[in-house]
Amino acid sequence: ISIRTLEFLSLCCYLPKPNITLKAINDKQTLVVSWLVKHSSFVGDIYEIELSRTEQHTVIYTVKSRGISESPLFFVSLSVQQYNFSNDKIHIFPSSRVLRQGSSAMFCCIPPTGVNVKRMTFRNEEYRLLSIGGGVKAITVNNLTIPKGIIKHLLLTCDDATGKSFPVLNYISFPPQKPRNLSCVTFDMVSVSCTWDSPRKRLLHDRNVQIYTLHIENSDKAPFTCEQSSCTFPAVPHLQNYNISVWVKDKLGEEMERYSFNISDRVFPVVKSLRVNRGVTDATVSWSMQESLTRMNLICQVATVPLGTVELRCNNIMSSFCDTKLEHLVPNTKYNVRVRCTVNGRLWGEGAEETFITDPLVSLDLWRRIQPLSNSRTRQVTLMWKPRIAGTAATINIQEYTVQWSQEGQTESKNSSVGQAVVSIGPGKCDFTVQAVLPSGTSIPANITIPPAEHKENLPVQKRLDSTSEGGFNLTWEDQSTATCGYVVEWCVLGNAVPCTLQWKVPEGNNALLLHASEFQAGYRYTFYIYGCTDNGYGLLEIQTGYSQEFNSVQRPSLVEPVQSTSSSVTLEWHYNEDDPAQPAFIMGYLVTVQEVGSVLLPDGSNVSVAEPHVKFVTIESLKENTEYTCSVSALTKEGPGLPASITFRTKSNYSSLIIKVLTPIFLLMGFTVLLWSQVKIRLKEIFIYPVDMNIKTPEFESFLHETDQWLQSQKPEECISCDIQILNGRPSLNEITALRDSELMNEPCSPSLQSSLSSSSPSCMLLEANYCPQLATLPWDRPASQQVTSLMNRSYLYTLKEGYSEPPNVVFSETKSSFEASDCPLESCGVIYGYIANDSL
Repeated sequence: ISIRTLEFLSLCCYLPKPNITLKAINDKQTLVVSWLVKHSSFVGDIYEIELSRTEQHTVIYTVKSRGISESPLFFVSLSVQQYNFSNDKIHIFPSSRVLRQGSSAMFCCIPPTGVNVKRMTFRNEEYRLLSIGGGVKAITVNNLTIPKGIIKHLLLTCDDATGKSFPVLNYISFPPQKPRNLSCVTFDMVSVSCTWDSPRKRLLHDRNVQIYTLHIENSDKAPFTCEQSSCTFPAVPHLQNYNISVWVKDKLGEEMERYSFNISDRVFPVVKSLRVNRGVTDATVSWSMQESLTRMNLICQVATVPLGTVELRCNNIMSSFCDTKLEHLVPNTKYNVRVRCTVNGRLWGEGAEETFITDPLVSLDLWRRIQPLSNSRTRQVTLMWKPRIAGTAATINIQEYTVQWSQEGQTESKNSSVGQAVVSIGPGKCDFTVQAVLPSGTSIPANITIPPAEHKENLPVQKRLDSTSEGGFNLTWEDQSTATCGYVVEWCVLGNAVPCTLQWKVPEGNNALLLHASEFQAGYRYTFYIYGCTDNGYGLLEIQTGYSQEFNSVQRPSLVEPVQSTSSSVTLEWHYNEDDPAQPAFIMGYLVTVQEVGSVLLPDGSNVSVAEPHVKFVTIESLKENTEYTCSVSALTKEGPGLPASITFRTKSNYSSLIIKVLTPIFLLMGFTVLLWSQVKIRLKEIFIYPVDMNIKTPEFESFLHETDQWLQSQKPEECISCDIQILNGRPSLNEITALRDSELMNEPCSPSLQSSLSSSSPSCMLLEANYCPQLATLPWDRPASQQVTSLMNRSYLYTLKEGYSEPPNVVFSETKSSFEASDCPLESCGVIYGYIANDSL
């Protein structure tokens, strides 16, 4: 470096040679040149600085200055630095430097004297060489990027003509970022903590080391050295408002951010030593605070999951501890409590959390079964109990149970390891108490009273109960004022099946209990006994029975044989236990089906439902005569008919039509006989006998016989709708029958019942009586005088379709009776025929 002084004076004069001092700043690639000058009031000095390289003193840089000069070194070798170079080694610049991301850089290679640089590579890529002079070569790299590897270095290699390769490493980074989100708080009014973050996260192996400092600008405190994102410094006494600045510096530059705050507004209370003293249904929560904060307006918030949040003031001058009580907790339940505090409600401080489990609460559901012993006044009481443990946070270990009872002033006790005990007591009232023994104490005592033996109660009427849609039961009953200590519902686990495994529950409400379907099995009948608790023990209030789910697979009825049938109907009877508790459903009635054997389709009215389950017979009408039918009877349930019981029978034949077919020819024969014997009218008159007091003229009688003959010929046999044939055994004499019939006929010339049965077009009816005792004929059967008399009664409805009628005429009723009895006739035989004949022509 040579410095020349240029003088601009009117007179030419010479100044002394300056004393030069050099200082190189390698990080900035800067050379500081300084010299001492002696200023004159008459001379304005201007200095010219020349930088030359190597032995040839080639000037590479010239500058004019009036004082101290800072010149960039750039990629040149100064003659003053040649003292540090060795002549047998290549030097590469820059080396081990942190370069700015995105910038452009020039790299140079300075070989020894007489050695030529053959090539230069950057990140294994060869670049075009630039000749600087004196054998120095350089390359230019634009837009430097950070490598993706773990170590963010850049490899630079310089090869000379002899084949030697010299590598160096440089590093890429980014300049410092301005701090953001700067905030300061105090935990105890003694120290202040500030935090911030950087917009860009610095890499793990970044060689660009950064230095953070905090300055309190409105105090004389020296700067504080900080961490990368936080800084803590002591509070300045009596200083409320702070003006601070945070500086970050590294090899690529520096950045700064300012922040102002009032320390009283930045109090951040910290909860310490959080403790919970737990109970069964409550807990006491306590914690400590910094003593310097308890004199301030401190508000704490206690949040309990899953209960809620409460706030309280914590201004205890005498102590740094605060506490609060949590109530209405569930026993044996896990809770989480969190406490945080604030001063003046401005800034909530750091909280503390604690998890605890409340103490267990064990109670017993106690019940009893009383069984009197035969031939003794002693009763056997079976006590049963189930532990009820509130909460599920922890498993409770019950060691044993203690049973104590008192009767007539005497108290006894026993221990049990299971959930029941059998005790024999006398006929008087007895009080029982059962407790569970726990590792931490005992459970709540359960009490039950056994009433005296002479106490009797009437069984209530059983009610049917419908299940819920899910298959459970919703029991309700009338609330009793006498039930002062609650209710108990009792049933069997498998319904009414034997043996019964007793089950019971204590309702939580007054007069309702919901039982879920998981406690019951489908197809079983359950009977629920509802007891009310009184001072003298439990009394039975109601009995309700029902099914969780009904099935139609009920038992078959038992049909009674033989069945009672006629030609057109059948009456079925069966046996069935509709109240059997083993049935899988309630019996709603019965379904009776009648089907003709061999027929596919059922006739109308063949299905009959019996709605009353206690009625076990039915009559089915409108059946065919002499036809085989199959009848089935099945019990009806809510889910449909059950299994059927079947029987086959045949209806009887209808003999009324057969009788008409037989009697019609007889009447016709009689008519023909009348015609044939018309010539012997006198003889015929002698044969017919009629009462003496009846004045019947011969022409009238002959006319009657003729009309009767014509009417009989016009009759046609028709099917009878109904026919009843009865064979009666009687012993009245012929005279008695005749006298009785004569008296009836004389008193009632025309029977009202008969007249009502005649058509309105037949206003007249005539009585005919004839006795005939043949002279030489005998009866077709011989019998002794003491033999029983047989009577034949025939009632039939006949429909006759006359010529020219579009509809059948009115119903004609005919009654014919025949009796045979010993009489005073000469030949001991006599026939009496009497009856009513109604016709339109009469």
